[in-house]
Amino acid sequence: MSRGTARANPLARSSGRPGEKVVLGLLFACGALSIVTTVAIVAVLLVEGSAFFGSISLVEFVTDTRWQPFGEPGSAGFRVGIAPLVAGTLLVTGIGLVVAVPLGLGTAMYLSEYARPRARAILKPILEVLAGVPTVVLGFFALTFVTPLLQDIFGARTIDIYNAGSAGIVVGLMIVPTIASLSEDAMSAVPRELREAAYGVGATTRQVVARVVFPAALSGIVAAVILGMGRAIGETMIVSIAAGNLPTLTVMPGAQVQTMTAYIVQAVGGESARGSLTYQSIFAVGLVLFAMTLALNVVAQRVVRRFTQEYG
Repeated sequence: MSRGTARANPLARSSGRPGEKVVLGLLFACGALSIVTTVAIVAVLLVEGSAFFGSISLVEFVTDTRWQPFGEPGSAGFRVGIAPLVAGTLLVTGIGLVVAVPLGLGTAMYLSEYARPRARAILKPILEVLAGVPTVVLGFFALTFVTPLLQDIFGARTIDIYNAGSAGIVVGLMIVPTIASLSEDAMSAVPRELREAAYGVGATTRQVVARVVFPAALSGIVAAVILGMGRAIGETMIVSIAAGNLPTLTVMPGAQVQTMTAYIVQAVGGESARGSLTYQSIFAVGLVLFAMTLALNVVAQRVVRRFTQEYG
């Protein structure tokens, strides 16, 4: 009985060692600290956000189509509809996913199934290094290179200097390494026996990738895409530099928009007085952003549990 217990729980055999207790205590402290930090963030958002909604109607916040939270309620031009910020965020994120998903999955398939070991050993570290490029650099790249390129292709009248299209394209490039690396890990984890069985019945490499590897790694691939989407929604510097600061309810990629994160940057940079509605609106927008990312995480967990396959 004791041997079975020790085999099931390897830490039980060394639980009496002082060093083991210290390590376990540190791990517990790290886990507890992360939980406390998360709870504190949510508490601050709820407290400050509730103060905002104490002065502003939730219905107006959700249904109004203009965002101008500067001044006092009832003053000329004061509007607090979150719709333009949400629309701008989703537009940039959508464009980013259109760019990132094909590139990321194509890169993952190449690294996992087609690349030679030497090529994979060189290319994957380079791909992961790209994820560390500062986003402020990517923002200026979008403004000074991508935007003029789009204006040359579609015309300056169609593409504003600040626009959702260039910001979305560069956000997509930013999240390509995330999607590609995590998807490649998921594909590489598919047992070799499945591939060999498919090759044994005459399948080509393309058929093995499409009909065996991809379905088997679907849970990891979906998690990678959702994680990339969450990063795109929370991106700040690229959209602040390239997308603009005009909250517009539009679906046109060439128009100037403002995302939720860009508004938070604008409001903080404006040195809003503590306790003012403009200051409290930062936390109201942050609360909506938190709810969106939380919903994405919940969806990701459900999808992963739905499609996860066990291999013995």
